[in-house]
Amino acid sequence: MKIHIFIAHLILAALLVFIMPIYAWSAETRTVEIKGFKFVPQEITIKAGDTVRWINREKRGYHNAWFEQLGEPEPEYLFPEDTYDKSFTTAGDFPYRCGPHPEMTGVVHVTQ
Repeated sequence: MKIHIFIAHLILAALLVFIMPIYAWSAETRTVEIKGFKFVPQEITIKAGDTVRWINREKRGYHNAWFEQLGEPEPEYLFPEDTYDKSFTTAGDFPYRCGPHPEMTGVVHVTQ
């Protein structure tokens, strides 16, 4: 009986060692550039667990990616070449805008 328990624990340990890292490695970071007073691309589709990185490619100016409809506080401004990362764990459509420039809008579409 002890051998069966040992084998079961060994199989479980192997699954944790080999399967969990594969799941963690499958998450991606996708980039949205801020240039020309636009989010490029304006809409992006990712999988749950992925991260979006916004990078300000303007030569001057400041922007941010504010998920105001989620009730989040306005994030700090991104000056040229600054980045902001946000991970998404649930499926849905997540609109956002630039706090200082409300005409700049985008959407993150998250799938399972």
